[in-house]
Amino acid sequence: MKLSHLNEYADGKILAGVVDATGHIVINNPERHNAVSKDMYEAAAAQVQKMATDDNVRLLMLRGAGGKAFASGADISKFEKERNSEEQVAAYQAATAHFYASVFNFPKPTIAYIQGYCIGGGMALAVACDLRLCEDKSRFAVPAAKLGLGYGFEGVARLNALVGPSMVKEIFFTARQFNAQEAYDMGLVNRVLPAHMLSAYAEDYCRRISENAPMTMGSIKAITQDLQKPESERDLDRLAEMVKACFDSEDYIEGRRAFMEKRTPQFKGR
Repeated sequence: MKLSHLNEYADGKILAGVVDATGHIVINNPERHNAVSKDMYEAAAAQVQKMATDDNVRLLMLRGAGGKAFASGADISKFEKERNSEEQVAAYQAATAHFYASVFNFPKPTIAYIQGYCIGGGMALAVACDLRLCEDKSRFAVPAAKLGLGYGFEGVARLNALVGPSMVKEIFFTARQFNAQEAYDMGLVNRVLPAHMLSAYAEDYCRRISENAPMTMGSIKAITQDLQKPESERDLDRLAEMVKACFDSEDYIEGRRAFMEKRTPQFKGR
């Protein structure tokens, strides 16, 4: 995937743009294993929110630059400046939570493209995505228990929805690194590819998704998101309206015609 023409934000540490209907967010801090500072979280969240309302964006892919790490969480070198008081800690945590929430609540499919290490905050970002593709050399861990850190409800809940409570406990209690096969076996990642095949696979993956009906995918995402909520918080009327809107859409007509005519449908998202 050619990403050389993406725009730069947060002093070049965040790259963002749209390529062939896929929105891209790249954490561009490879010298620190793609650690993320407060201004990087804020810049990335702003771009995610912008793409959420861009009809030219059919899906979103998040990745780290350099090939050695997806993301490794907080940039410790910034702690003295960004986390040396209670107020600053609160502001930093708000920025991280806002970014993860912007990804989790993105109304279109989201994909984590994982090379190398996916540690700490990187794991939080990966599990906020809908799908996760990784190379066979990738490593996963949440070392909170080695650092004495607390870990919030939402991050644990998202991980729990993927791997279940027993594996959540193993990940946190041992604080060890898991390899790509272990991550696949526990349901953390969708696909594991040899490193040289990951890029081509991901490009084809994105193309397939981008060609499908946006309203259908949006309704499925909304339903699966609500399934993670308590029953009392699920908006079943809204979900039913989203499903009905698919049947009332021009895309449904196009999909039927394309099927009968044995051609690729051209969906418009309306």
